[in-house]
Amino acid sequence: MSLQPPEQVPGGIRYALARADGGIAAIFHVMPGTSDTGLLALLNGETDMAISLREASEAERRADLAASPDDPALIRRVRVIGLDALVPVVSPQNPLSALSLTQLADVFSGQIVNWRDLGGPDAPISLHLLRADFGLAQFFEDRMFAGQSDFVSSPAIIRHDSASALATAVVRDAYAIGITTQSARGGARSLPLAGSCGFSQSADANSVRAEDYPLTAPVLLYLAPRRLPQLVRDFLDWTETAAAERIVARAGFVNQTLTRTPVSLQGRRLANAVAAAGGEVSLTDLQRLVARLDGSERLSATFRFADGSVDLDAQSRAAVARLAAAIEQGVFDGQRLTFVGFSDGEGPAAVNLRLSLRRAESVLEAVRLAAEAADPDRVAFAVDAFGEAMPMACDDSDWGRAVNRRVEVWVDRAAP
Repeated sequence: MSLQPPEQVPGGIRYALARADGGIAAIFHVMPGTSDTGLLALLNGETDMAISLREASEAERRADLAASPDDPALIRRVRVIGLDALVPVVSPQNPLSALSLTQLADVFSGQIVNWRDLGGPDAPISLHLLRADFGLAQFFEDRMFAGQSDFVSSPAIIRHDSASALATAVVRDAYAIGITTQSARGGARSLPLAGSCGFSQSADANSVRAEDYPLTAPVLLYLAPRRLPQLVRDFLDWTETAAAERIVARAGFVNQTLTRTPVSLQGRRLANAVAAAGGEVSLTDLQRLVARLDGSERLSATFRFADGSVDLDAQSRAAVARLAAAIEQGVFDGQRLTFVGFSDGEGPAAVNLRLSLRRAESVLEAVRLAAEAADPDRVAFAVDAFGEAMPMACDDSDWGRAVNRRVEVWVDRAAP
């Protein structure tokens, strides 16, 4: 079969897939719009799939449940097809080297209006965001101001119809700051996100894959509740292939290919563990952590949870499926996968250690169930936990604590 040249039709683009004999096998209508319009079309039964740059809202999930009470919930009908990251961007002439999440919130709520309050020149800050009905703008404000019912965006924000227009405006103004995606920053310079405790994260591919970067933004593909045609199901299977991952990367996004980082390249993580050690993290704990890491490689697949929960987020559920598929394909034959739990620093260390172990066990169980076709004798599995002993971010914010609540996967050679 071959894809015919696209044809402009009212409201979008039409693609036809032709068979070898010249007949039409399928017709696809691609309708551009915002996350709002895509999810609304899905809920109204007007489309089979909707791409969104934000998670479905509580209102959208309730509407879906009311319309399709006997079907899988909307939160279960979603695929992650690529990854991106929201980043604060400034002009290359701007001297600022990093921003904290608190500073970023204060800037876009109008609490900070001059660069001198951020260590820069005495000049007013010009603010840039995408249109308020765009998924990325909603994602930013939801993540930045979650739980703050009294939050009001600064009235000085300049809104843009496209990420390219936003990046161009920021590049031209040395006193501007904008929020856009890492893939669409153009000539603007992205700033790392720093915490008051000294930790910082840049939106590089590895930190985005592992959700170590706090503003990781998955590209979500929501599916209709009805049974989809075979051709669409084949397409969904294709999105998880290596060929699809290469296309995602060429488009400027971060793909979900499983990568490994050896312990020799994890010095910053170990330094964070030492720097953050307090009265409840002992030298013995750190020594056990270093000994366990020795000889292991960290997989990019990382699993994160809500506070006090063992429920995985959308990106983590996608990581379960990809890791399970790799196990079934024999990628880890003869090796040991250790699921290692970590927690934030809220509450007693002993409780956090037990919770992090429960999370590691729950992820291992989810992966085993998903990898039902795997030969259990060809891969060794183990669990371990270190509680709050290796933070990835500062514990002084909801975001920092969310980054620290995780299960990592370490790979090493299985014992004979």
